[in-house]
Amino acid sequence: MKKVVIGMSGGVDSSVSALLLKEAGYEVIGLFMRNWDSLADGEFNGPTTESGICPQEEDYNDAKAVCEKLNIPLYRKDFVKEYWDYVFTYFLDELKKGRTPNPDIMCNKYIKFDMFAREAEKLGADYIATGHYAKIEDGKLMRAKDQNKDQTYFLSQVSKAQLKNVLFPLGDLEKPKVREIAEQNGLITARKKDSTGICFIGERNFTNFLKNYLPNQPGDVVNIETNEVIGKHIGLMNYTIGQRKGLNIGGTEERMFVVGKDLSKNVLYICLGEYNDYLISDSCIIDTINYLKDEKLTNVTAKFRYRQDDIPVELEWINDEEILVKYPQGVKSVTPGQACVLYKDEECLGGGIIKEVRKNNKKLWYL
Repeated sequence: MKKVVIGMSGGVDSSVSALLLKEAGYEVIGLFMRNWDSLADGEFNGPTTESGICPQEEDYNDAKAVCEKLNIPLYRKDFVKEYWDYVFTYFLDELKKGRTPNPDIMCNKYIKFDMFAREAEKLGADYIATGHYAKIEDGKLMRAKDQNKDQTYFLSQVSKAQLKNVLFPLGDLEKPKVREIAEQNGLITARKKDSTGICFIGERNFTNFLKNYLPNQPGDVVNIETNEVIGKHIGLMNYTIGQRKGLNIGGTEERMFVVGKDLSKNVLYICLGEYNDYLISDSCIIDTINYLKDEKLTNVTAKFRYRQDDIPVELEWINDEEILVKYPQGVKSVTPGQACVLYKDEECLGGGIIKEVRKNNKKLWYL
């Protein structure tokens, strides 16, 4: 009997994944990861649930209840230091550079499919499994059946070697069916709300949370078309390209968008109105390349944000470390620090991190 160690998060997806693996005849072991010390974040010891305990402990209790229901063992492992060193420090460093990082992608790369896999190996695992919505077919990373929940975007930095002995039990299921299976089998997580917010840190008041680690440095908000100062921002790290909600910038009633940042001058650039050409680019350079295919394809599609539709792009390989991604039709709000994830039909090819955004063969000076 093959042994599978599954990451139990305390949510419905990992719960049903464990159930399906057991029904498929595997010896299943649950492993709960504790990756964040909520007592050290300075925000009144972090949020609590209605029961008065921190969400992380509630998640562990739910994972434990599910494992008891399924009659499988559950282990608990702290990766607090590793998460800080490899994920959260990266997150803060990127924000300091004025970029918009995606910590969930790095959490998969360094924690869930690295540190977790090493711990699973100690437990004698033949495979590891998670509740991600994705598929592995003939060694290829493929989109899940549920296109609305597909999580290959977040797996784009996981290497081919890391994906070798991985199982994704939910790849051919849609979310409503997953909840139905949980209900039918009396799992406590059946109606539990999906987690949101930063991976393993959860839902927070983002601005207040960041104050604990990066001091706010207020500065001018400038209309990029007139070069007029129209207000003050509360710190560049709190804004992202294309943002239009929650800006809280006085001085005008007009609709506005964030179009850029000048880190050296501590200036936030905005444009007014419904639409503005400043948000459009036609190419970008990506680095931190994780490419899952042997053949270097040139005509593929890309996602620059998780919920974005696929965009036809042309790849120009500068070298093994950098790729010029061209999209002459123009794309709105391509943002340094975010992931550019590449696809060929249903296959995820991996991707990279957006280093530089361009228009007409020139780097956009305000990004």
